[in-house]
Amino acid sequence: MAELIKVQVCYATALREFFCDLTVAQGTTIEQAIAQSGVLQDIPGIDLATQAVGLYGKKRPLETVLRERDRIEIYRPLVADPKDSRRRRVGNKPA
Repeated sequence: MAELIKVQVCYATALREFFCDLTVAQGTTIEQAIAQSGVLQDIPGIDLATQAVGLYGKKRPLETVLRERDRIEIYRPLVADPKDSRRRRVGNKPA
């Protein structure tokens, strides 16, 4: 019998958060855990072919094998370019 590990799948929008604690078999990949979590059915519009995923803020491929207590994050595209936002903020400061 395969050993079981605990992981969490996370996704957030401006209006909604999704957190799911899962117990999966050792050797499960990020893609398999996301499918088991139900996030793809609960939140339409998530496209794993175009959206990045990662563990604890670091991008990882869908084929990455999970370890105990990994937190899987599904990332959304940026709304604004951080460099442009910073330039606007600096440009608005009084001299």
